[in-house]
Amino acid sequence: MYSELREQIAEICRMMWQKGWAAANDGNISVNVGEGKFLATQTGICKAFFKAENVGLIDGDMNVLDAAPGFKPSSEIKMHLRCYRERADIGAVIHAHPVAATSFACAGLPLDDECMISTVLEVGKAPLVPYATPSTDEVPEMIAPYLQSHDVLLLENHGALALGRDLITAFCRMDTLEHQAQVSINARLLGGVKNISDVNVKKLISMRASYGLSSPPGA
Repeated sequence: MYSELREQIAEICRMMWQKGWAAANDGNISVNVGEGKFLATQTGICKAFFKAENVGLIDGDMNVLDAAPGFKPSSEIKMHLRCYRERADIGAVIHAHPVAATSFACAGLPLDDECMISTVLEVGKAPLVPYATPSTDEVPEMIAPYLQSHDVLLLENHGALALGRDLITAFCRMDTLEHQAQVSINARLLGGVKNISDVNVKKLISMRASYGLSSPPGA
């Protein structure tokens, strides 16, 4: 079932490793396939070697419905499921540890610079979600208040989360988030970030629809 989508998830997992978003077994992906079912990545597999057989079908209680023998979903899929419950428009979730964005999370800083046109258009600000113990129900509870108004989140001392209407959108948002983090760090080294004016930020946000981009419900 869903063989093409499983292959796409595995390919993106390998890309995550190549781009430095996921060391060793870090990171996880899920896709909402409808009727309360989700494709989810297996725990304990290095993303460099990820295969389609490492993607399983689960339900909203993390029961395995269809998977290769020995499959166990990542325990952090709990936070993905919370995203789907909070946002009916979300079709895919990616969690990763991209170095620059995670550096902001480890420094206790939101990524709220509005200095790049593409970032304002495509993802907006990334708030800092307070620390929560990974793999527990603390994480879903902590991210819940931010989901209605943001498509990308920083998880304090942990990593980043990107939401999208589909897998490619979620991947592109994580990519944009990490690029913004790299630019923001460099701008600080060069003397400071020069943000786009509030007036022009509002203009950019109003242009999202014309670029085929959706806005978070709270934007």
